[in-house]
Amino acid sequence: MFKKFLLAATLLFAANMALAEIVVVVNPANANALDSKTVQRIFLGKDKKFADGAETIAVNQVADNQIRQDFDQNVLGRSSSQVSAYWSKLVFTGKGIPPKEVASDAEVIDLVSKNPSVIGYINKASVTDAVKVVEL
Repeated sequence: MFKKFLLAATLLFAANMALAEIVVVVNPANANALDSKTVQRIFLGKDKKFADGAETIAVNQVADNQIRQDFDQNVLGRSSSQVSAYWSKLVFTGKGIPPKEVASDAEVIDLVSKNPSVIGYINKASVTDAVKVVEL
């Protein structure tokens, strides 16, 4: 009986993770218009400033996080291993530094809420008033 319960709970958890909707978030004071192409460029280190000239600070979630994998695939259009290889090449050639990594939605929200230059992504279910969702 316990094994059946554990299996059902695991399947329910996996279904919730698969259904998690990712949203890009910025500080509520950030008035820049962002589209998916601009977000891609920011997270790939190609754009270092918002349209208003303010610095961008991208924040990734850790590589083994499902939200990160979904973000890489659905927003950046690459697998997480491709994104990792991309950044390895830039770091090796001295042409870039990958975004800071944090372990959870709560950490992304904390960083974004404290700094108008920070941009990150979280599960839509984690959104609070401390951040503004970017419509892509």
